Amino acid sequence: MTPGPDGPLEGIRILDLTSMISGPVATMLLADQGADVIKVEPPGGDLVRALGPNRAGFTATFVSSNRSKRSVVLDLKTSDGLAALKRLIPTADVFVQNFRPGAIERMGLGEDVVRALRSDIIYVSISGFGETGPYAHKRVYDPVIQALSGLASIQADRDTGRPRMVRTIIPDKTTALTAAQAITAALFSRERTGRGQHVKLAMLDAMVAYLWPEGMTGLTFVGREVHASRAQLAQDLIFETADGYITVGAVSDAEWRGLCAVLERSEWLDDERFKTAAGRVINAAERLAMTGMVLKQRDGADWLERLDREGVPCAPVLSREQVIEHEQIRVNATIEEHDHAIAGRIRQARPAARFSATPARIRRPAPALGEHSREVLGEIGFTAAEVDALVSR
Repeated sequence: MTPGPDGPLEGIRILDLTSMISGPVATMLLADQGADVIKVEPPGGDLVRALGPNRAGFTATFVSSNRSKRSVVLDLKTSDGLAALKRLIPTADVFVQNFRPGAIERMGLGEDVVRALRSDIIYVSISGFGETGPYAHKRVYDPVIQALSGLASIQADRDTGRPRMVRTIIPDKTTALTAAQAITAALFSRERTGRGQHVKLAMLDAMVAYLWPEGMTGLTFVGREVHASRAQLAQDLIFETADGYITVGAVSDAEWRGLCAVLERSEWLDDERFKTAAGRVINAAERLAMTGMVLKQRDGADWLERLDREGVPCAPVLSREQVIEHEQIRVNATIEEHDHAIAGRIRQARPAARFSATPARIRRPAPALGEHSREVLGEIGFTAAEVDALVSR
């Protein structure tokens, strides 16, 4: 990693007690933006260190969820570990934890304890379901939220009605993005008012809010609810061509005219089912089936060239390997490669948001377990002998 200009969050320190994905990805985004994120791990480390493809003790998921941070190992079940963390808290602007409700209080690190050590701190609690209610104390992983939020139902097979999971952890990552935005908003409020606050975020709430603008449209108007399957706007816009798959979408009247021209089906313009945008949604199944029959007749590249000329939104359906080689990805410099001192050459997506004056960037590789314990503890006044004693105990 090469030195660069300060990021927009330079000077902000975050104590990250989170594990798995939702919390770590949230704090990683802020670390890329310049915050000093200190990942506080138990002996043995975050469970994600042991999950997934592994090189030299680093898993791909850990590397991609914890870059730009420093790692400190503290056993918070011991009085020494707890005391060390309490010496760190006054130096921090944000304290983030995602233990199940009640656990952090039992550890002796509830909001009242932390705020007594720094009154204006932003205290963040990320949970699966919230702090009260029938699910509050249940264990949670991403598929549970997919099931409970309605996402699996939205993804249901159109022929059989069988619910399906999205094959990527959407709730975890949606919660991470929501948390990162909420933390920066709370910091902005503190800048104006001088007051800290408690930010509480449930994965379930984040996911329902994420789905609502489109996935839950049929439930928007009270007293005029529409059955979910009829209200669902999103369609499976994957079409088979003679040599592969493409996606094509025509929403506006102009795009529909362009699609009909490309497909050489001018008669569809006079079809009462498809004359309006609303009609095309209501009759989506027939429209997509008819479109799919025509698209099978030519190669994908041929169709894409014709569709582009007519201004119809379209793209090839790329494999994951093809994504990193695509020309638009190359032009955007979306993917970066770095040398990790232990894990070797690694590939990462750069921070998506580009700041003209205070660039976000990958500031350091994901840390080894406890890599920065001595460094961070030294910054708050621990002597080398005190650190040695802490480690030995």
